[in-house]
Amino acid sequence: MNAPVPIDTSSPAYSLPLDRYDVSDPALYQNDTWYPYFKRLRREAPITYVPDSLYGPYWSVTKYKDIMHCEVHHEVFSNEIGGITIEDFPLDLQRPSFIRMDPPKHDEQRKVASPIVAPANLANMEPLIRERTRLVLDALPRNETFDWVEHVSVKLTTMMLATLFDYPFEERTQLTYWSDVAICNVRDPSSPVHSEQERFEELKKMAAAMSALFNERRNQPPKFDLLSMLAHGESTRDMPLKEFMGNLSLLIVGGNDTTRNSMSGGLMALNQFPDQYRKLMANPKLIESLVPEIIRYHTPVIHMRRTTSQDTELGGHAIKAGDKVVMWYISGNRDEDAIENPNDFIIDRARPRQHLSFGFGIHRCVGNRLAELQLRILWEEILPRFPMIEVVGEPKRLYSNFIRGIRHLPVRIPG
Repeated sequence: MNAPVPIDTSSPAYSLPLDRYDVSDPALYQNDTWYPYFKRLRREAPITYVPDSLYGPYWSVTKYKDIMHCEVHHEVFSNEIGGITIEDFPLDLQRPSFIRMDPPKHDEQRKVASPIVAPANLANMEPLIRERTRLVLDALPRNETFDWVEHVSVKLTTMMLATLFDYPFEERTQLTYWSDVAICNVRDPSSPVHSEQERFEELKKMAAAMSALFNERRNQPPKFDLLSMLAHGESTRDMPLKEFMGNLSLLIVGGNDTTRNSMSGGLMALNQFPDQYRKLMANPKLIESLVPEIIRYHTPVIHMRRTTSQDTELGGHAIKAGDKVVMWYISGNRDEDAIENPNDFIIDRARPRQHLSFGFGIHRCVGNRLAELQLRILWEEILPRFPMIEVVGEPKRLYSNFIRGIRHLPVRIPG
């Protein structure tokens, strides 16, 4: 039997009036107490207006079908007007990127970066990813507790970022640092920066380091790395500074956080559902459906935000032009009306790719296949090497309502 999702009946989710619900509180995700709030919202008030939150008023969308409606109607639910996060940033500190654009500019810039994750290039990358994965796994200790995030998830994704940008390999940890700066909540005392101005200044340092490489590659024949592609792309070679910062931040975060946190979240889920772990060890072919199930179950991106470009209706609610609409992917991926037994981690689901973790429509994650490739290779290399890897303590989670991050995960590999 799978481990059931524990129901904490003492949670305020069951006693708090719905008009006082605000699931934008990052503590819900850091403490992993979000589940009962969304369960109740999906059942009693799937679309709600929150008039007063730390991030201002917003519409909260919790069911799969309503989130999909917003995703496919990008002409109404805009990325460009207000960006992609529930939090609004000061105008002078905003960093435009192609995910924060609507067509046609979105399509032009996205097309520049897309070839790096085309099937042929992924096939070319696979031997290198596999070689690095083997080296990382072979260096892991046996019969002692270590941090899976530090020794596996961060190491592998940092090396992948350096490859994607053809960034100096000996300086690759800078890329992970900038990713952490780009997505951190500045209210968290453990964050690398503590104000939006400080974040902006650190990302300017990123832009300065990248600009030198960008300008070098603009004067060289085109190569197959992201900086070279941006430098030679007609719609990206002359980007202003803030747009350059925005697109670099997007590509660094996109190449890092989904994969990094899914590498940790997958191991956690298999430990939570040990029958699924045993099933996987008995039949490694299930890795193919394991990977999308990890990404669904963990849901590394908690929400995406849209802003309505015109008056519209969603689920019987009148939404005015200019309203903030927040799509809670973490809730849509647990919607009982869309996904069978959504709270169970099932590695041989009939339709494992039915999830919202990569978004949908024109803004679907451009690097989704690369993320899946890295996870597939990781588990293909884990299974023949190790017995069941044991999670031996509670994870430490990120203080964020945007990225479902795992900062530390103590594990042990039996000898």
